[in-house]
Amino acid sequence: MSKEYNISKTAGRCVKCNAALTPGMEIVATVREIDDGFQREDYCVACWPGENDHSADLLGVWRCELPQASEKKRLFVDNDILVNFFQRLDGANESAKVNFRFVLALILMRKKLLVYDGREVLSDGQEMWKMHFKGNPAEHKVFDPKMDEVKIAEVSQSLGEILEGEL
Repeated sequence: MSKEYNISKTAGRCVKCNAALTPGMEIVATVREIDDGFQREDYCVACWPGENDHSADLLGVWRCELPQASEKKRLFVDNDILVNFFQRLDGANESAKVNFRFVLALILMRKKLLVYDGREVLSDGQEMWKMHFKGNPAEHKVFDPKMDEVKIAEVSQSLGEILEGEL
């Protein structure tokens, strides 16, 4: 049976040094798998262990700048376009497209449109996430590319530019 998971927004503090994370500050955010779902953790850039964090429970990492409290988010694409883009990337073998689809899956999970059902370890040791869209039982498999910090930053920047309408 599938579960719906919630990934919280920032708590406003670094999980390592407990320093306040203020608007305009660049941070590193992570999503980890815990017993009953997912947990978000935010780090000051100085506290992030970087590529040294090889924890099996680490599902996603991204860098971002905390927005100003009064700053309204601009959304360039609606949910239907994100879903369509995610579906069109199914079966892509190019590294950039696989990475992009993985980040899109994380966004769709955050928006509670895509539900994580579990993961399958392939014979070569790589992981494939099993997911479905809310209200539709059809399974979607998403390859976990195990991106390093540099690749995550590249994909996040490209995706951010698209979502903010800068491309």
